[in-house]
Amino acid sequence: MSSAASLAASLAASSLAAAAAGKPLLPWAEKGTPETACGDPSPTTACRLVWNVSHNTGFTKFFATWLDRPLTTLLLIVITFVVALLVKNIAHRMITKITLRMAEGTMSERARERARTVFEGSPALLNKRRAQRAQTLGSVLRSIASVLIMGTALFSILGSLGLNLAPVLASASVIGVAVGFGAQNIVKDLLAGLFMLLEDQYGVGDYIDVGTAKGTVEAVTLRVTRMRDVDGVVWYVPNGEIKKVGNESQNWGRAVLDIPVDIHEDTEKVKEILQATADEMAAEAAWKHLILEEPSVWGVQALAGDAIVIRVVLKTAPGKQGDIARELRERVKRAFDAAGVQVATPPA
Repeated sequence: MSSAASLAASLAASSLAAAAAGKPLLPWAEKGTPETACGDPSPTTACRLVWNVSHNTGFTKFFATWLDRPLTTLLLIVITFVVALLVKNIAHRMITKITLRMAEGTMSERARERARTVFEGSPALLNKRRAQRAQTLGSVLRSIASVLIMGTALFSILGSLGLNLAPVLASASVIGVAVGFGAQNIVKDLLAGLFMLLEDQYGVGDYIDVGTAKGTVEAVTLRVTRMRDVDGVVWYVPNGEIKKVGNESQNWGRAVLDIPVDIHEDTEKVKEILQATADEMAAEAAWKHLILEEPSVWGVQALAGDAIVIRVVLKTAPGKQGDIARELRERVKRAFDAAGVQVATPPA
């Protein structure tokens, strides 16, 4: 006789002795024991519960034979699925909060000055860049979390159903290797896009040069970067093909003007005119928030034939180099006309 059967017999004898002494009987000693009704020395919790509720040997045996295992498996599947959904929901919320804080934090540190300058007239552009970074990062992280959590739950459910997972895992590994080998360029693009977003190398509204194309970024995804050049042509560049990026809209920029004048002009006079014109422009309300430092005339940059090239440099808000350079050229032309300075043909 097994230890469980001996224990059951001992409990039954104790219950009968208690009944003879006028004490109340234990529930499982009224008409047998759950071990006997369930036909198992170690009955499951469900079978024991059915016996405790019904105290019917026939119904308990029917439940143990036909319903115990299916209902227990179904209950385990439901619990596993519900727990997986709860964990996935919690993970998604955490990822959303983290990505939002990450996007706002990195952008606010880098763009405190930019927000007052380049984005002052269009705060929606800054918000779009933040939102897009957070949305893209959140999307990929949520997808990864969902695959891991729900995949683990699926394998747990399949194991509960009695499926041998070893062949399935082996087949999945082979298929995964084959798919990964065939789609290695896509994986390369996705990884490059993920690190590009994490490092905030560029974003919507930035003017960048990736070698094969140069223009303003209109959209950034994990796989491709969409940009529009000065001619209006839209370029779709796979992130994995971008080896280096030149960003003209990050932190600050520099407007560099090489002004050619006649070889016979007084260079000191020309430099004074250029400095005064640039200082006057930098002091105006419309431009002073875009010119970050006092303009500087670096002097003679080159001697070419009948021309002297004098360089003027202005540190500007990011992405505003072109606007400032065009405005300063117009002002220099008017100042030269007023002072009688002859502009020479620029060297080739």
